[in-house]
Amino acid sequence: MSILSLALTGWLLAGPGYDPPGRPFIEIANPSSIWKFARTQGPKEGESFASISKTAETMQSDPEFAGLIVRCAPKGKIDVLVALIRPFPPRSRPRVTISSTGGGTQTFEASMAAAGAAVLLPDEVSAFAAGKWQTTPSLSVVVKESDSEIKGVVALNGLREAYNSLAANCGQ
Repeated sequence: MSILSLALTGWLLAGPGYDPPGRPFIEIANPSSIWKFARTQGPKEGESFASISKTAETMQSDPEFAGLIVRCAPKGKIDVLVALIRPFPPRSRPRVTISSTGGGTQTFEASMAAAGAAVLLPDEVSAFAAGKWQTTPSLSVVVKESDSEIKGVVALNGLREAYNSLAANCGQ
């Protein structure tokens, strides 16, 4: 995982309007894990946020596509985000098409997070991360906004274990 994607992960954990202090996150991942687990302090005393992230398959992805982030959200929710290197305007409503091996293709209207550097997928996508994606080898993702399109591929091996670790750490 690059320094840029690690910093982006730390910034995205707390959501919009969060300006992380000097240490954006503490990585506590198992070095052999492909999914990276991170925790960052929230803006309030004692508040922290957890996420798992996976960088894109670089040979199959556009340079502007960073990867996939699954993070704890308020009220016990789990958010799924597509991390981008080149941001879209913050008020964009991009169309995101996700294709998985054996799982078909679905298109969603998404919103922007982290000043346009991440695409927040709708709540229904969280159920895929908790279920069928855990047995899917990879996802193909296309993010379209106006006349711009960013494509990427993310391998999902190890998602089940990483997701279970994340779920166990949400709300802590």
